[in-house]
Amino acid sequence: MKKLLVAVVALLIFASVSGFAQNSASDEGGRVLGLETAWNHAIEAKDTKALDMLLASTFIAVEIDGSVSSKSEFLASIKAPEYQPSQAVNEQINAQVYGNAAVVVGIFRIKGTEKGKPYVHRERFTDTWIKYDQSWKCVASQSTLIAAK
Repeated sequence: MKKLLVAVVALLIFASVSGFAQNSASDEGGRVLGLETAWNHAIEAKDTKALDMLLASTFIAVEIDGSVSSKSEFLASIKAPEYQPSQAVNEQINAQVYGNAAVVVGIFRIKGTEKGKPYVHRERFTDTWIKYDQSWKCVASQSTLIAAK
């Protein structure tokens, strides 16, 4: 009987610790998804200071045309006067947390004007986030244009 009681207590402790780890990962995933939303708001507002806080100094972006941008190049493209986003939203977004790393996959829809020409793009994206000193930073972003049907 004593062995059964010990086994039940051990099982309950394991279940509660597992549940805590899952909730913790879920909480962290929610935080990262919130940062993705903040990223969209910063793009709409062309707020490069906010974006600077979200992106790691080593940030690298693979753009929809296959080109690669550093953090400074990415921020400069947002700041460019000819780039006028009016709406930036995510669809079908999902975050997977792996300790101090998270991978977000989703669809990014952006509407605006560039060089006087209106556009609407839908892009499949993958963002990789790393947690540094209790703060999440995006280290890499890759986007692929979804062709209009």
